[in-house]
Amino acid sequence: MTQKYTPAAALEEFDRRRSVARGMGSPEKLSRRKEAGLLDARARLDRLFDADSFSEIGLFAHSGADPAQTPADGKVAGYGKVDGRAVAAVSNDFTVMGASSTIVNGRKVGHMKRVAAQRGLPLVFLGESSGARIPETMGAAGMGASGSDPTQYMRQRETPWAAAILGPCFGSSSWYSCLSDFKVMRRGALLSVSSAPLVKQATGAHVEAQDLGGWRLHSEHTGLVDRVVDSDEEAIDAIRKFLSYLPSHAAQAPPKQAVPAGSGDGMERILDLLPDNRTQVYDMKKVLRTVADRDSFFELKANFGKTGIIALARIGGHSVGMIASNPMQRGGALQIEACQKIASFIVLCDSFNIPLINFVDVPGFAIGLDAEQKAAPARIMNYMTALQLATVPKLTVIVRKLYGQAYLNMGGGRNSDEVAVWPTGEIGFMAPAAGVTVVYGIGPGDEGFDEKMEAFERETSPWAMGGQFSVQEVVRPSETRDYLIRMLEVHQLRATGGVGQRLLRAWPCYL
Repeated sequence: MTQKYTPAAALEEFDRRRSVARGMGSPEKLSRRKEAGLLDARARLDRLFDADSFSEIGLFAHSGADPAQTPADGKVAGYGKVDGRAVAAVSNDFTVMGASSTIVNGRKVGHMKRVAAQRGLPLVFLGESSGARIPETMGAAGMGASGSDPTQYMRQRETPWAAAILGPCFGSSSWYSCLSDFKVMRRGALLSVSSAPLVKQATGAHVEAQDLGGWRLHSEHTGLVDRVVDSDEEAIDAIRKFLSYLPSHAAQAPPKQAVPAGSGDGMERILDLLPDNRTQVYDMKKVLRTVADRDSFFELKANFGKTGIIALARIGGHSVGMIASNPMQRGGALQIEACQKIASFIVLCDSFNIPLINFVDVPGFAIGLDAEQKAAPARIMNYMTALQLATVPKLTVIVRKLYGQAYLNMGGGRNSDEVAVWPTGEIGFMAPAAGVTVVYGIGPGDEGFDEKMEAFERETSPWAMGGQFSVQEVVRPSETRDYLIRMLEVHQLRATGGVGQRLLRAWPCYL
């Protein structure tokens, strides 16, 4: 006999079902994760969001007839606050069928994407997934349903996306990670199209899982990952910090923060960071940290394309994107990988109204067979195109040398709103010594070389550039921070409330 419906019975059923859904895979699976030092899907959201701010949606979603077999259908989703700002998130629950993708949890992800885009919320993916759930998505019906949304993987960067790769990430977990603006990866996690066993089955080749999609591959060779960390907690903290530099959505300016005490204290001694010998290398990151607000320098892709540096930071409390050449690596000659990561960084900053600041000491682009095999001309032009399409304020500081085509790519001429040069700067088509040899066919020690060299050096001096108004200012190094704060104030986008034209919003996620 069917139990008679009563309000009390309905509430009892609600409590039972909620308890099952919140219980995730099983107490045993959760215990094993804890022993391995891994956070579960709900603990990850607790770490991401401010205390007591999480509101879950789709708790009772499930696949199949028995809700207890697929609680929340393997993906925990909802809204919370990060430093007081509303944020949406999807946290994959690996204890429920490996967080595999289904039609139902796909609807949940689609809902989060729509709400985030329409209401202006950053979206966070906490990734760990075995891929599509078999056999649900194996047949024609499953495949047809999975392709019913033609915008599933389309991004126009209405709001920032951030992803943490916290375990094996296959299928949609890998796709949404790659589509995100910021990707942090825990050592030991995986990100790839397919698993090592599947590769062996398909090709016969034995490949180690970490070689196929580990942190070294993606931080050093593909450049897909922005930061690598040792724990779930560090990964989620990195996402919180990343979001602090960005606006909640593309129709607003980035948030301004208080300037920490001690910011700019090293400016009087900043020139000491440059060696007296013009050909000796030095650490450009020390220069950037000195100019930026205290403890605000947040570098991305540090182990990929090392001849270039990209970082979010603050100057005078304002979010900025810092781009610099790195003399510590190949003298700062820009590798193709550096061009690739800088172009993508320009897209990020322009899409979310973050001003760009170049710090330059570059002899040109790295040349040779390897560069040409990586489509050097196209990569250089992608970089150039991104820079010229960017409508956020663009400032450039020439620290030392700036030669050849890199002059344009690193913001020279009208490719920046303001160009300043230190008295140590040197601007020309190539190094003076090389120029004398090319033009006159003589080298060091030959008769007349020193005189020609002196003339070339005069023509490439900051005074020659300042005299022609090819740069807008020759700046005392110790005054660089104050100069940039003033120029950021001058060039802020007042008429549009700090929002640029966002011409790069549909640029591919990593081209």
